[in-house]
Amino acid sequence: MTFRAVFQIVFNELSAAEMAALPKDLQLDLLAEFEVLPENPDDLDPERFGALERDGRKLYRYRAKDHRIYFERAEGGITVHRVLHKNSLRDFLFRSKLPVGEDEQLSKKDGFWKLIDAGASTRKR
Repeated sequence: MTFRAVFQIVFNELSAAEMAALPKDLQLDLLAEFEVLPENPDDLDPERFGALERDGRKLYRYRAKDHRIYFERAEGGITVHRVLHKNSLRDFLFRSKLPVGEDEQLSKKDGFWKLIDAGASTRKR
């Protein structure tokens, strides 16, 4: 008998709110597409996944339909930091004067990391 390890997908307060704001059908579609094995995220399809690194921290980007899901590995699973519509990300990239799709350049921008870290500072009321 073979057992497969179970992992959790944890949404922080902001990413949970971003998902909840989407229509239920779209939420299910995005989650169905989000097939990540956290024990090996570096070998994922580069057409749909990207990686951003800064100060030893590695964040992954997943393209699902018209949305981008930003997450990182955590013990026992992954933590989802943001779920952004691609137009929102394009607006951010435009304001930062970065070419779309340049994960390496995006990872160097403080504004991007502030956007990601905003979820960690959000508290339940």
